[in-house]
Amino acid sequence: MRTARFASSLIVLSLVVTLGGCAGGPAPRAWAASVCTVLSPWRSEIGTLATRTQQQMTAETTPAQAKENLMRLFGGAESASEKARAGVQRAGVPDVDEGKEVADGFTASLGAMRDAYGRAKTGVEALATSPSKDFYAKVASVVEVLNTEYRESELDTSRLDSEELKKAFDEAPECR
Repeated sequence: MRTARFASSLIVLSLVVTLGGCAGGPAPRAWAASVCTVLSPWRSEIGTLATRTQQQMTAETTPAQAKENLMRLFGGAESASEKARAGVQRAGVPDVDEGKEVADGFTASLGAMRDAYGRAKTGVEALATSPSKDFYAKVASVVEVLNTEYRESELDTSRLDSEELKKAFDEAPECR
């Protein structure tokens, strides 16, 4: 009798899991709105941090001050990218064909950007501040690697063939 109940429980559990897996995610427009709501402040913050990084590279500060400022900037970009990645992940999987691949692409791209900023922060942190000429040359190398990794982590939207999502991103007010 106990075995029959256990088997019945397994069947019910498997049905719940199966039916739960069939339930659609957010509609394309709702998903696009959620993603844009998360990405808009992230883009703004990354732009601000990039400007500050450029300013820091040309400012007349001591290498120790530059190092501290750059670590703070890269750490801020790392945190902002993680916050955006987590927000996109919370948006779920859009209810479109290959929605999981689309959502995974967004989160993977943001995760790679987060990691690139984290490596840049660690790279600057490891630099000796003297002689100052060497420090700034090595910072330039760290920034060059960051720029390369950042470009490589960009989401390839040419592979996102969902007309529903393209339309949703075009129409959602949060995406304008």
